[in-house]
Amino acid sequence: MLQGAMTALITPFRNGKIDFAQYELLIKRQIANGIDVVVPVGTTGESATLTHAEHRECIEVAAAVCKGTNAKVLAGAGSNATAEAVDLAKFAQNAGADAILCVTPYYNKPTQEGLYQHYKAIAESIEIPVVLYNVPGRTGIDLAPQTIFRLCETQKNIIGVKEASGSIERVIALNSARPNFLIYSGEDAINYPILANGGKGVISVTANLLPDQISALVHHALAGSFAEAKAANDKLYAINKALFLESNPIPIKAAMYLSGLINTLEYRLPLVAPTDATMRDLERALKTYTVKGL
Repeated sequence: MLQGAMTALITPFRNGKIDFAQYELLIKRQIANGIDVVVPVGTTGESATLTHAEHRECIEVAAAVCKGTNAKVLAGAGSNATAEAVDLAKFAQNAGADAILCVTPYYNKPTQEGLYQHYKAIAESIEIPVVLYNVPGRTGIDLAPQTIFRLCETQKNIIGVKEASGSIERVIALNSARPNFLIYSGEDAINYPILANGGKGVISVTANLLPDQISALVHHALAGSFAEAKAANDKLYAINKALFLESNPIPIKAAMYLSGLINTLEYRLPLVAPTDATMRDLERALKTYTVKGL
């Protein structure tokens, strides 16, 4: 099963280009600190502003670094064009990814039937598992539970969903109807509630900064040690809040820069550096945590 603590990796830049040497080090740090799955080129990885070649190379590097370790690769392979998503999915499979994470199509706002046909085409194009990614706040479309149930019945390699709607009721509805379908938290603020309601893992932004603490939270919950898991989640509240003061991944990259985990603080337009106020809030929040180095 693809479960546990998963990190939605940032993509470090230097002078406008991806710093792949830094990227490798960041992935190795994740593995050393107990992360079960790395997730390259998702929202946190700024996939929207990467070229197709850069997107593919990030997947290749993640697969190469994780090869021979216990860590798996859940590669971002979504698009609002089904044919493009199919191409990315096939590439990820051939590059050695263990599964793909496929966001709902953004901007064109398909119907539920369109979503079903989109994911059906992607799932049928590959053999590795597919994880759906529902984040209506980003994409403008909500993947309804009934569409998920329909996909589960017809596409056996669709194994789970990254649920980032912010709704605990949605998680309960999915888990009660399909207890074997894997649900992953897509919002750090509610990692514990999702895990306590049957979630099988988290795909975390905060884990870029504190992989050991996110790993402890998730592993406690999956072992049934919910008091310990809640305590870990409560301890992370302040940093989880600070990391979403502005659009992700603006604050997480800034926090990593302040902590010495990345050498340069660069984004690609239209993302820009955080405000001075956000930087001050991040500095205050970071003082209460121990960030393990590379």
